[in-house]
Amino acid sequence: MLTTDDHRRDSAGLRYVYPVISRRAGGVSVGINLNPNNACNWACVYCQVEGLTRGGPPPIDLECLERELAGFLDDALHGDFMQRQVPAEVRQLKDVAFSGNGEPTSAAEFAEAVDVVGQVLSRFGQNGRLPVRLITNGSLMHRDNVQVGIRRLAELGGEVWFKIDRASPEEVAEINGIPGQMLKVSRNLEICAALAPTWVQTCWFAIDGIAPSSASRQAYCDLLKPYAGILAGVHLYGLARPSLQPAAPRLKALPDGVLTDFAGQIEKETGIRVMVSP
Repeated sequence: MLTTDDHRRDSAGLRYVYPVISRRAGGVSVGINLNPNNACNWACVYCQVEGLTRGGPPPIDLECLERELAGFLDDALHGDFMQRQVPAEVRQLKDVAFSGNGEPTSAAEFAEAVDVVGQVLSRFGQNGRLPVRLITNGSLMHRDNVQVGIRRLAELGGEVWFKIDRASPEEVAEINGIPGQMLKVSRNLEICAALAPTWVQTCWFAIDGIAPSSASRQAYCDLLKPYAGILAGVHLYGLARPSLQPAAPRLKALPDGVLTDFAGQIEKETGIRVMVSP
């Protein structure tokens, strides 16, 4: 049986398609992994990908992606997958999510992959019923093919979950393993929100036993406040599964109350709604 703690990309024995139980989506999420080589342009300290490396994905076999997604949806909708693999209380397909073992938009075929997903969903009568989501670090929004893919995702009734874990350059460098360029983050967030409904997703946790400071919380609120009118909301979540990165021993989940308090601060100072997943 799948659980919220089991997000293995090979659980279905497929190259690109993998099912998970998503606590944020609230049921079965059909994952699309465009980075089967475990390569990403970021290196987040909390990442659950084993053998994470820097880089981008190999060429995507779009015909293979189509076969895998069609075969899985047939099993999930018309076969016995739910009975075999999913606890009774969450036996519901909630979305198709571009996520996986690296940054999905780093694939040159990202826009074409969105088209494939749309075609398969239409074949199964799921267009407009099964949302399509992109879970992204947002770093490649300046690329034309990425913007084309996000427009197509919006046409499918989809949305983007855009990662912003912290709002100071020093913290971004420590947590995401990249130079903290907050002006670029702001520009990319604005581009994304203009193309498709966009949520900010934020992982909130302690490092070396120390929770994010009041200055860190304020910087985060200050960064998001200008976008109150264009963002769908914030997904604020804690550590649910162990990191497989070298920094894992330094990380610790925060009490639920800390996340709830921060969510209240975000809503009060920015006017943006927040959904909390401890």
